[in-house]
Amino acid sequence: MIKKINVPVSHQGLHDITASVKTVVSDASLEDGLCTLYIQHTSASLLIQENYDPSVRIDLENWLNRLVPENNNLYTHTLEGLDDMPAHIKSALTAVSISIPVIDGQLALGTWQGIFLWEHRHHVSTRQVLIHLA
Repeated sequence: MIKKINVPVSHQGLHDITASVKTVVSDASLEDGLCTLYIQHTSASLLIQENYDPSVRIDLENWLNRLVPENNNLYTHTLEGLDDMPAHIKSALTAVSISIPVIDGQLALGTWQGIFLWEHRHHVSTRQVLIHLA
């Protein structure tokens, strides 16, 4: 089964999509299998990370922004804005797909793990994530 979810995003950063993915898994009545997520964009990515302490997200965002700064004179791809080429680099350094086992009808996430869409652009309205359950 393949389902597409639309994720509203209004700013750069980590957006928790765990509840949306859990709903898709629950609705599918899959007992045991694999949930694969794939983001259909080149300037955003997916991540499994701690969902308890929000400072983890802030630190990750700050670290990646420092690693891949905007306004670098090395970038030639600037037609879509100063955040576009850095967003492509950030996406290349992170993941566009992740897989999570489904056991007894539940995502096999750890206690403090959440699923995040990592938006690398400043102004976006919606991102699409494909969820494949098998």
